[in-house]
Amino acid sequence: MFDWNDARYFLAVAESGSTLSAGRALRVSQTTVARRIAALEEALGLELFDKRRAGYALTPAGETLLVEARHVQTSALAMAETAAAQKREGTGTVRLTAEESFVVSVLPPMLRDLRDLHPGIVIELDASEEVRDLEAGAADIAIRITKKLEGGGLVGRRVGEDLWTVYCSRDYAEAHGALRNRRELAGHPLIGGGGGSIGRYYSAWLKDNGLEHAIAMTHGTVTGLLSAVRSGLGCAALPCTVAELDEALIRCLPPAAGMREVWLLTHERMRHTPRVRIVLDFLGDRLLRHARQVEASLRERPAGIADARQSVTVPARIEE
Repeated sequence: MFDWNDARYFLAVAESGSTLSAGRALRVSQTTVARRIAALEEALGLELFDKRRAGYALTPAGETLLVEARHVQTSALAMAETAAAQKREGTGTVRLTAEESFVVSVLPPMLRDLRDLHPGIVIELDASEEVRDLEAGAADIAIRITKKLEGGGLVGRRVGEDLWTVYCSRDYAEAHGALRNRRELAGHPLIGGGGGSIGRYYSAWLKDNGLEHAIAMTHGTVTGLLSAVRSGLGCAALPCTVAELDEALIRCLPPAAGMREVWLLTHERMRHTPRVRIVLDFLGDRLLRHARQVEASLRERPAGIADARQSVTVPARIEE
């Protein structure tokens, strides 16, 4: 196999007619050019030039390969230009993995704005409940909600706590009143499920509070769970990150300290890749802004008509 770089020397000599002129064009010595031409001919098993005192003249074999060498040059230049454009603009595909709750409720407006600013970036969104291995290259960026980060070489930032509490729709609150404690909650239909880690977390909360009997409907996805609550079918314990800024929902009880944290992560080998850096910085800014808005709403907006001393967390018991 020949050295691709030798095609540069071949083209330079073919176009200039001498190793001296080619050396000047390539800013190398005449000896280097002659040596590279000899190496190329040996690798190909062909004589490409007639070496004369007046200069180098292409042989029939050299004439034939000249066309292919120019194709190689065109492709190399195009590759260099594409790489330069990606470095300047950050174009290409970024694989983003996040829990379904974020994909359904939090990310859509953020990704819309990202698209407006960087139309050359394509987001490949993985709404998986499985933890994708960033070290193995299963995704470029991950939004993880976890008690403890696991995985080698992870870099990123903590976005905030994963606070939970009970929500219902505005229509439901107007028809049935706001909830204030466990006794009242037990008398209202609860929407269960949610699938994945949310479903497991929610089930633990229901069991810990003895509310399994209050389940009126169970959904296997976050989309179904949110849709049922918004429709006024009943109440549900939901992540504040997902539900607090939803204008269709009302928080029934104030949340207590969360047990998990929200992280925005990538692997250290990807952190300086232009397209990944752009998405990471953009989402980092927007997710932190979202978290601050949620925190402000939790501080400033009353939870229905509930007593501010009442709180709920997951998994934790609600005060009687």
